[in-house]
Amino acid sequence: MRVMVIVKATADSEAGTLPTTADMAEMGALNEQLAEAGILRSGDGLKPSVNGKRVAFDGPGRKVIDGPFAATTELIAGFWIWEVADMAEAVEWVKRCPNPMPGPSEIEIRPFYEASDFGEAFTPDLAELEDRVRRIIEDK
Repeated sequence: MRVMVIVKATADSEAGTLPTTADMAEMGALNEQLAEAGILRSGDGLKPSVNGKRVAFDGPGRKVIDGPFAATTELIAGFWIWEVADMAEAVEWVKRCPNPMPGPSEIEIRPFYEASDFGEAFTPDLAELEDRVRRIIEDK
């Protein structure tokens, strides 16, 4: 089961407060454990939303919105992509995580859709297309 582990933004992360050397070492140690366990697929921290942009869609129209974005609690400060046996395993790993922020913070775990979730709508042609895209990504 693939999951995205989402580090929710806080006022500190949106202010651009950087982690200390000790914080980075502690998180690096967890990342090493995740990699050695075969769970970690990807992960990174994100700059504050002031550095970001959103593109709003309305039919054929597109509107670019510059950051910063309101509602800090709805923003993402970082992420991992993990391959775990089930949600319980993901929760156990997150519980081992050092607090990613100086104060109170949250980490959200969301499973990815898998081909089987789409039933008959995920045709063999779509499966072949997905395989081609994955091979292109892996070759880059």
